[in-house]
Amino acid sequence: MNGSPLVADAGVAREGGAQRPVVEVAVGILIRADGDFLLTSRPAAKVYAGYWEFPGGKLEAGESVLQALQRELQEEIGITTLAVMPWHSELVDYPHALVRLNFCKVSRWRGELHMREAQQFCWQRLPVQVQPLLPGALPVLQWLAQERGFAAATHTLRRE
Repeated sequence: MNGSPLVADAGVAREGGAQRPVVEVAVGILIRADGDFLLTSRPAAKVYAGYWEFPGGKLEAGESVLQALQRELQEEIGITTLAVMPWHSELVDYPHALVRLNFCKVSRWRGELHMREAQQFCWQRLPVQVQPLLPGALPVLQWLAQERGFAAATHTLRRE
């Protein structure tokens, strides 16, 4: 994780001020054998509705990142994870919350995708073709680009 947070919508006031608690979130980067990765759209009732992101959600009390990821992916998209590897974490300062995204690569799962929150999904490769992307998804694209030998950065990030 980088020392300073990624700042989303820097010109917008922060709800709860500077002393906001960090919300822990588990995020799954589902990668198929062909290298494509899954993006889902945020449901209409949520902050940043319609933005594309990697699926996941908040940790509940007493849950580990892997437990939360298993639960969230079952609840949101109807799959059971079989092979998960913790990967990176990133602190993101959104106007509505300060969030630590705990990214895990998911290389094997069981079940068919069922978008249980009326969201959309798409399989993508670099460079991604869908917009807008949730700011917290941008570091993942850079990490994937680095791993896959892309020389150019896919997006520019702002840090405080």
